Amino acid sequence: MFPLSMAAQRDRLVSALGAAVAHVDRIDEFAPRLEALGRDHRKFGVTHEHFKPVGEALFATIRHFSGDRWTADLAADWATAFDTIAGVMARAAEDAARGTPPWWHAEVVRHEQRAFDIAVLTLRPDPAYGFRPGQAVSVECHLRPRMWRHYSVANAPRADGTIDLHVRQVPGGQVSTALVNSVRVGDTLRLGPPVGGGLTLEPGTGRDLLLIGGGTGLAPLKALVEQVAGEHAAGAPPRQVTLVAGARSARSLYDAEALRGYATSWPWLRVVPALSEDPGGGESLDAVDAALRLDRWQSHEVFVCGTDEMVSESVKRLVGAGVAESDLRVESAVGFVWEGGRV
Repeated sequence: MFPLSMAAQRDRLVSALGAAVAHVDRIDEFAPRLEALGRDHRKFGVTHEHFKPVGEALFATIRHFSGDRWTADLAADWATAFDTIAGVMARAAEDAARGTPPWWHAEVVRHEQRAFDIAVLTLRPDPAYGFRPGQAVSVECHLRPRMWRHYSVANAPRADGTIDLHVRQVPGGQVSTALVNSVRVGDTLRLGPPVGGGLTLEPGTGRDLLLIGGGTGLAPLKALVEQVAGEHAAGAPPRQVTLVAGARSARSLYDAEALRGYATSWPWLRVVPALSEDPGGGESLDAVDAALRLDRWQSHEVFVCGTDEMVSESVKRLVGAGVAESDLRVESAVGFVWEGGRV
């Protein structure tokens, strides 16, 4: 059922088990993540009866490598934790099965090569695909069967139901390479259920926003901008939004035309490009440098999306500049971080 490489699924499951064993008295804190895993695993054909042999194999492995440290009490703790986790995942999957398919077919209706290693794909899912701005979707390409990768949706829900994905070709990445270089208009991909809530925005709070994106980390931030536009159109309390788009060079700022259109159409939006290596005669600035030149941001909600390194460094510098950790929302644009959210 699963791909040849099980590293991602293994790491998520063992991480969830470890957290549950350590904090079994606070399992409700982990429920949303476990529920998302349960819904997501439907795309592999996982059903309730599969959990028992997985648990037996897991316990046999832990017992083997624990040696004399494996005791009856420890075995009971792990069994309790696994049963709890399996129950949460299975119930979430069963609930989802009553209203949604295990996956969606999605026709590629537009494929734009924005750079040699970046493509923007517009997909039309069938049936209708419900998601929140800031969430991600897992994608399987017919050219790489059973290999699923997560990409943030780059738009708020639309009347025509289409979604945009920004895909950067990762060195050695089989799925990203296929999506950027080989997929064509008319091809059909498969989508898993939407995941992640780290970058979702609660509507109607009226707080001003700072959005910092590096590379294709721009994608979910565009979705948030469109969400705010929809709020304004519906008469919600107005927000001021600053979007800082980081790239190495002007050519790497692959979505500049769309960003200029946003800034022209919406006076509450300020778009600031930040070029770190080839500023075209201007000053070299990364996205956080550019943001901190503009304001202190202590009254804003701050969203950051980019590579692991970029996100980690951005958090340190923003907190050092006085931004409260409780106001920071972060996500990785590389491999998609399920645990993304508040710092």
